[in-house]
Amino acid sequence: MVDRNYLVLALALLASGCAPKTVSLPNVSATSFPEFIQPAIPATFTRYPAAVASVNRGWRFLENGDLDSAQREFRIAIRTSSDFYPAEAALGYVELARRNPKAALTHFEKALVTDPRYLSALVGGGQAFLALGRETDALFAFQSAVAVDPSLSDIKRRVEVLQFRGVEQDLAAARQAAKAGKFDEAARAYARSIASSPESAFLYRELAGVEARRGQTDAALRNLRKALEIDPADAGSIVQVGDLLATQGDFDGAERSYAEALSLEESDEVEAKLDAVRARSELARLPAEYRAIDAAPQITRGDLAALIGVRLPAIVSAARRRDGVVVTDVRTHWAATWILSVARAGILDAFDNHTFQPGALVRRTDLAMAMGRLLARIAAQDPVRGRSWTAARVKFADLAATHLAYSSASMAVTAGVMSTAGDNLFQPSRIVTGAEAVEAVARVSNLAITSAPAGGTGSTGAR
Repeated sequence: MVDRNYLVLALALLASGCAPKTVSLPNVSATSFPEFIQPAIPATFTRYPAAVASVNRGWRFLENGDLDSAQREFRIAIRTSSDFYPAEAALGYVELARRNPKAALTHFEKALVTDPRYLSALVGGGQAFLALGRETDALFAFQSAVAVDPSLSDIKRRVEVLQFRGVEQDLAAARQAAKAGKFDEAARAYARSIASSPESAFLYRELAGVEARRGQTDAALRNLRKALEIDPADAGSIVQVGDLLATQGDFDGAERSYAEALSLEESDEVEAKLDAVRARSELARLPAEYRAIDAAPQITRGDLAALIGVRLPAIVSAARRRDGVVVTDVRTHWAATWILSVARAGILDAFDNHTFQPGALVRRTDLAMAMGRLLARIAAQDPVRGRSWTAARVKFADLAATHLAYSSASMAVTAGVMSTAGDNLFQPSRIVTGAEAVEAVARVSNLAITSAPAGGTGSTGAR
């Protein structure tokens, strides 16, 4: 029987004797594949001089475009030492040259299993991923290569191009998903965009908008603040911070944000937001009883006094009489301050026994009397306009012209502050709701603003 070891040795000698001697090495003046990176031979492989020589010979064949000879040399190196991963990387480049990126990846991955920082395999792997259309994987491979060798300027440029292209694709996907109401999907796409371009403030701002629509206010604020770290002069992000703070009830914080945004960029819209949040801030500081008026099914004299005192402070202050008004039953009432100011202005009278009766319900005639007195003060400031109110004589089906409240009711209806029901019914004895009183006072406020002299401060207060 033939000795098996002898046969294996003979075959090996035969293979090594046939391959390299039949093809002479080319003289390479210019490489056919300048984008390929020749596999470096780690010092640990100097103990395999034959394998090193085969890889070097094979690379010269590859550079000259002789792919078959190159492949043969690289395989000889692997047969010499199965763990000789530079030859695996070299075989990957042969497959790239043959435009077979899937097969190339197999060789590059084998090399990287042994040495995850092997530069030649990282670059080759990135090129294979690109050929397969896997741009995200290619970007990761090229970034890893640059981390190993920051001097790779060509690879750096590829990274920049892929980052930009990836951001464009993810950004388009994010915006489309947000438009379709797919906010979880949009958030993931924005996160990918940010991972590729972490210094782009607008990406954080747009992600914050998506987070806000998902109800993730805290996450939205974090992203906006990150945007402002990158670009402190980003007025759009500052406005969004204000919007979110306002929804959380932080009106002082929202006011500061809007004011800061306006200092950077003029905007009528932001001005309106600032005015609104200031009004909400003032309202938030008012007693809970005041804030409940709008939704109240019926209001009291104390409620109406507070509503007028808060929303029309300029008219109340201008109408204050010098003679003292004594009111004996409001000292402990939550609206005592406004009751006294409105009573002293003659808008709501105290009774003859010096009581105000703040808990008494307000009827339509009571509201008409108060609105008529307010309109009379506006008419004194704008006589031409006010004449149309004071001279009107509306015919009500249920309120005679001899009624004490008739003149005020006629004035309020003509000015659009109050309205009538069907068949021209004024409904004089009907109890007034909170919403009705709020609307009437708001309309008086609007009339006061439009009738104010140029440069005046108007007459509105908290909303």
